[in-house]
This record gives sequence, structure tokens and C-alpha cells, in this order.
Amino acid sequence: MASNNLNYTNRRIFVIKSDGTRVLFNYGKVKQTCIRAGASRKLANIVANKVSRQIYGNIHTREIYKMVLDALASEKNGHIIKHRYRLKESIMHMGPAGFQFETYVAKILESSGHQIKSLRSELAGKCVEHEIDIVTYSSATNKRFMIECKYHNLSGIFTGIKESLYTHARFLDLGAYFDAEMLVTNTKVSSDVITYAKCIGQEILSWRYPPDNSLEKLIEKNGLYPLTIVPLSKKELIALYENNIVIAKDLLLVDPNQLSSNTGISLVRIRKLQDLVKQIIV
Repeated sequence: MASNNLNYTNRRIFVIKSDGTRVLFNYGKVKQTCIRAGASRKLANIVANKVSRQIYGNIHTREIYKMVLDALASEKNGHIIKHRYRLKESIMHMGPAGFQFETYVAKILESSGHQIKSLRSELAGKCVEHEIDIVTYSSATNKRFMIECKYHNLSGIFTGIKESLYTHARFLDLGAYFDAEMLVTNTKVSSDVITYAKCIGQEILSWRYPPDNSLEKLIEKNGLYPLTIVPLSKKELIALYENNIVIAKDLLLVDPNQLSSNTGISLVRIRKLQDLVKQIIV
């Protein structure tokens, strides 16, 4: 197996990322992302080898992504790993707008020690009125946070300096209310955002940043996978949202009979979803 891996890693094949840039195919990255989703090293090797045999020059990363999902689904115990592997995609499927994402972020922050004071509240600043996505209080730092959420439902998009500047401008106008500011997004942030945020003291929570406590790491560590991590029809998703279920494991906290009555989703279907969630969050 080791010699096969060496051959695959030595293949200089360029792939096209979602932003249009060309980079060398990274065998190790495929393995690592599988392991992050809960795959054993053996399974990760099998998947990476399968994908490496199928790729070709200038293949798009979205096609590689599909290959990984197919490879996982074809292996024993890979079905559940496949759902976790889809985390980023699942967040992007939460809805066309950011309403559900804001609610979801509030739950993630709550699990990290923030007390949620309000969602989508209006406050009068020194100059103009603002609608603030989330207001929290952190007892660990004794600070009241103004939190701005930036949601994207398409891949290949970075959250850039404009959003960081916008968040800081709001914070300055609302200085009488808050001690700290935070920008939360479901995508990666640009290097300018990181540099600027460090300079002004703005906290960032995004995909892959901060490295040790990023959005996906908080989700994985606390089992806070979005409801969209499980396969749902649009009608089912809306019905569950209307019953205040945004996080998948919240399905385990409700009585299935009552939820079936409230949503019109069959009891058999709800129990199947509950069983799947149990396997995903283990």
C-alpha cells in the first residue's frame, strides 16, 4: 500500500478550484479531510487511492468532492462518514438567506460560553439605527458582543475586507452598547480580513479560522451539525424549521409522535431521521 501511495502523490496533476485557480492535486488533503470527518486511516487511504486513480488534468474540485462522497458511500461504515464530510455543503443548504444561519450561529456560540441576549435586534447608534444579528454576553471575558453574520450559499466565495470594515463601522457607531465585536461566516476569510481584524481587535469565526477554534471545529467538537446534514425534502426542512429545529441533534430531544403531529412528517420517517442523527453525532 505504501508504494501505491507514493506513486499517487508523485503524480503532478493540476486541478481547478471553485475560485478558478489551478493547484496541484493534494493526495494528503483528501486523506486528512476524510479523517476529520471520522474515517479511520485505513478507510481514508482507501478513499484517497480510489480518487487518485480516477482524477485527470484540470478536473474541477467539485468533481473530486463527488468522487470522495461516492468512494465513502461504497465502503463499509463509510455511509455515516459521508454525511459528516458534507458539513460545509450542508451549511450552504440551510437556506437562500441568512436567517437560519444566524439562529444556528447563536446555538454554536451558546455552546462556547456565550449568553444569547437577542437575535436580529434593532439598536440606535450615535448616527443611525442598526439591525444587529446577534447580541451576546461572555461571562469569561465580561464583555457584551455585537456579532455580525455573513452567510454564503455558494462555494468558492471568500468573505472579504468589506464585511470586516462594515462590521467595525457598526461597532463604532454602537460603542455605547458593546465591548467587543465579532464577524462570523461560513466561508474562509481573506488574508486582509485576518490582518485587519488583528489590528483593530475584531474577533473572527469562520471556516478554517482561527486554526485551533474555527467554525467547523466548534461544530464537530460539540456535535452541532446543522439539520441539513441529513437528507430532507424542502417541505420537510421548512416544517422542521417552523418547529425550531435547526441543529440535527435537536431531533433527538423531541417526542417523535408530537413532532409527527406538528409537522405532518410520518412517524416512521422521523424515527429513521433520529436513528441516522444518532449515528452521525456519535
